[in-house]
Amino acid sequence: MTKTFAAPVITARQLLDQWQGHRRLTRRVIAAFPEKDLFEFSIGGMRPFAQMAEEMIKMGGPGVRGVATGIWEHQEWRDLQYKTKDELLKAWDETTETIEETWNKIPAYRFQDIDAAFGQYEGVLYSTILYFIDNEIHHRGQGYVYLRALGIEPPAFFMR
Repeated sequence: MTKTFAAPVITARQLLDQWQGHRRLTRRVIAAFPEKDLFEFSIGGMRPFAQMAEEMIKMGGPGVRGVATGIWEHQEWRDLQYKTKDELLKAWDETTETIEETWNKIPAYRFQDIDAAFGQYEGVLYSTILYFIDNEIHHRGQGYVYLRALGIEPPAFFMR
């Protein structure tokens, strides 16, 4: 008799690699904006892309730390902390490093734990991580619309 073992559909490392691929692409979207438009341009009452990117920064690093530890550091996402494109990209890169470093400290069982991310989003933690990724994709799509409206070709979405 041949024994078979259940394997996960995706490993924790593969999930992180997907997220980091999205982060590389979103970074290229940030970099594609002229600095003034990054902080000022909007359509239909949506926020400028710099504010969306800052939200992703303030969700990503503290979010992965919360998944790892159960301690959710809430940051105000509407207050714009970064004033230049260089500051924003530096913070983006630092957050990417934080995600990479902290990910390796997440105990395997935590992915299945139920927790209230930032005291708001109660659910199983792998789903919370997927929410972080979905939120980034959603805002990056808004960035693509902005870039096209500005006459700028956005980065190829499949080049992660």
